[in-house]
Amino acid sequence: MKQKKQVRLSDIAEKLNISTVTVSKAISGKDGVGNELREQIKELAVQMGYKFKSTAGAEGSTGNIGIIIPARFFSPDASFYWYIFNHLSKALLEKGWYSIMELVSDDNEKALIPPRLITDKKTDGVIFLGQLSSEYIKNLAKTYSNFVLMDYYIPDPEIDCIINDDYYNSYLITSYLISMGHKRIQYVGKFNATTSIQDRYMGFEKAMHENGLDCPFDKIIDDRNAPAELIKMKLPPKAQMPTAFVCNCDMIASRLIHQLTEEGYKVPEDVSVTGYDNFLSEEEKTVPLTTIGVEPQILCSMAAELIINKITGKPYIKGRHLATGKIIVRDSVKRV
Repeated sequence: MKQKKQVRLSDIAEKLNISTVTVSKAISGKDGVGNELREQIKELAVQMGYKFKSTAGAEGSTGNIGIIIPARFFSPDASFYWYIFNHLSKALLEKGWYSIMELVSDDNEKALIPPRLITDKKTDGVIFLGQLSSEYIKNLAKTYSNFVLMDYYIPDPEIDCIINDDYYNSYLITSYLISMGHKRIQYVGKFNATTSIQDRYMGFEKAMHENGLDCPFDKIIDDRNAPAELIKMKLPPKAQMPTAFVCNCDMIASRLIHQLTEEGYKVPEDVSVTGYDNFLSEEEKTVPLTTIGVEPQILCSMAAELIINKITGKPYIKGRHLATGKIIVRDSVKRV
């Protein structure tokens, strides 16, 4: 039986009437090739049966993937990102890659200074975890393409990202509160802080409007200030106190429960509270919290696979990738 001829880069180049160098750059994920042509080359390579090679441990490869986190999201108050970093490092290691962390300061973000892991070529690609400005990411994308965003997105369909389905998940948990008889519900979370907080509010708003319930935008309760520092929440007076709060994350739900307790309210006897993430440190745990459970292993595995495919030149679906969640019912919600 005649052995099938191995597909070469020159075979792909000939089909598209382009140079072998261009094909090589597209396959290996290097800069210098437009996104549309890059995808066309990869699709043709798959059709022709080209065998993609992993670059981890290969000559010229660092074998490392950077995990870049804004410093403001890695404070002692933001243990969730350390939790996700650990899961992400494990997911990358299982696929044969090591991870290196770098924090981006607020000053470097404003000055559009790229991470040193990129400029010093210490990694083959990076994952941005925690929201950096659209300007920062778009500026980086002009000269660097081997990156994905995780847990947020920017308004650019060419930028790849992995996120939870925040809109739908928040819609679900708000609908659950309504099914438990709650009609006066307020959202907790600074709207402009992150895309996830925005999307979770929009899901909350959909459930409220769908059920004919009032949710004025000016009734959102801020949980942080403009620099993303957590603040004491300004609660409504007793006569206007809602029967339930939808919080943008479990940490804020925990802080809210502490504040409500200090002001003489009991959860859930007087007020119900829900969270999001299904993650609290031991110090933050209060009333067992009804929340949205997201699977960090799934999210991290998706992010690891996506960045590795970009680095190695394997085909992948561009744009936003969603991970689902589910309601976890505990003791912080009472039927009214």
